[in-house]
Formats: sequence, C-alpha cells, structure tokens
Amino acid sequence: MTDTNDNQEGLMWPPNMLKAIQETSEQATRTQQEALQRMFMGTGTSSPDLGDITEQLGAMSQMATFKTRVQSGGRISIPDAEREALDIGEGDIVQTVIVPVKRNREGDDE
Repeated sequence: MTDTNDNQEGLMWPPNMLKAIQETSEQATRTQQEALQRMFMGTGTSSPDLGDITEQLGAMSQMATFKTRVQSGGRISIPDAEREALDIGEGDIVQTVIVPVKRNREGDDE
C-alpha cells in the first residue's frame, strides 16, 4: 500500500500550509515596519502623539550595560570602553541601576 505523500514523509505540515504561514509572517513583518516608520518618521495622516520621541531615542542611545565587581567601600568601575563611548569623564554625574548577578560570599553554593 502506498501513501500519496511518500515523498513528504518527514513533513509535519503540508507545503501549502507552510507557505501560508510564511506569507502571513512576512505580511505581519511588513505591517510592523510600516507602523514603526509612521510612528518615528511622522508619515501618514494619523500618527499618535508620542511627545518628543527623538529625545527619548537619543537618551536610549546614551546607555551602556556591563557587568563589574563591587570593590572595597562599595565602589564600582565603569570600563574604559563604556566611558569612551559615552564620553564620561571624571566628575561627571551618571545614573546607575544595580542588578545583582552573582554573589561571592562564604557559605553560598554558587
């Protein structure tokens, strides 16, 4: 007894369904790109009031994420590359968000 789908034995989905899924995904991507373009570039007739989005995006481009060790007295260091990229100099005031990654204490298993 032969199956009409012998040449597609390993496929879980019929090829026409896979093609439909791919086309739907591509259309969704295009729609998202167009919506972002309208939002950021202000194109189209009805763009939402987002305030000064360029100022917010500019602030986001002036951020860095890195890991560092806490030194004696609770001091942390900003790596050279981050200081250079963000043009941070001695005496500048910066905002810091602390998220513990790993604790190195006696008695801890990790």
